[in-house]
Amino acid sequence: MREAYHDRLGDLADHLADMCAMVGEAMDRATRALLDVDLALAEQVISDDIKVDAARSSYEEEAYALLALQAPVATDLRTVLAVIHAAESLERMGDLALHVAKTARRRHPNPVLPEEVRPYFTQMGKVAVALANKTQQVIRTQDVALAKTVADDDDEMDNLHRHLFTVIMDKAWPHGVASAVDVTLLGRFYERFADHAVSVSKRTVFVVTGRMPGSDQYDI
Repeated sequence: MREAYHDRLGDLADHLADMCAMVGEAMDRATRALLDVDLALAEQVISDDIKVDAARSSYEEEAYALLALQAPVATDLRTVLAVIHAAESLERMGDLALHVAKTARRRHPNPVLPEEVRPYFTQMGKVAVALANKTQQVIRTQDVALAKTVADDDDEMDNLHRHLFTVIMDKAWPHGVASAVDVTLLGRFYERFADHAVSVSKRTVFVVTGRMPGSDQYDI
């Protein structure tokens, strides 16, 4: 009985890692739709978002069932709680990829990005997908040292976002208010995507150590 219970916990962690891969792929496609003005790719991201929502609902339901029926303690309880919180963060990552795709679709057939900001979004897309992939590894391996590097990688996204903002706020910006709003929101979507990846990695550290990173006892 107990072995079956732990098998269900292991399956939950695997499903969460699969969900992480799903949102990473969504952001990769959304970024390509944005950069290449690819309407079909944007539509694919938009239509596939329902799969991310369904995954969150399914994994949360399973976690709550384990919580109610098995009364887990210690590491098992931390695992169940981490799944619930991480599934929410991963769904939000999917929503952020969805927002990028919807922006690309709304402006089609015109490009959303002025030429001078395209390099920023090329790199922000790469960083976002790399963070999702690394977070997937963290979930599968429960590697605390690897989880620390997720937070370090997030610094690159923060730096890109800050530099992007200085470009938009420059008085010489020639593309008008609507373009500035689009670019500002898009930059925020990528920044938040990365922040949620860090949050999921921190939840994994909590499972392993019993402490949330950022506390006095442990800092990620």
